[in-house]
Amino acid sequence: MGKSKQTYTEAIEELEKILNELESNTEINMELISEKVKRATELIEICKKQLHEIDKDLEKIFENL
Repeated sequence: MGKSKQTYTEAIEELEKILNELESNTEINMELISEKVKRATELIEICKKQLHEIDKDLEKIFENL
């Protein structure tokens, strides 16, 4: 996919798709597995960054209460 600004929901959906593909395909080749794992790692980083940003935003909101 490779979007520059993928949403958390989109990243999670793509991660689930990758997981389903890996679980359902018993004859998947090693190159494809490597590609899928690399992409999953990128998606996890996207999710972690977005969760961190949300956490910072919530801290700011609660500080102002």
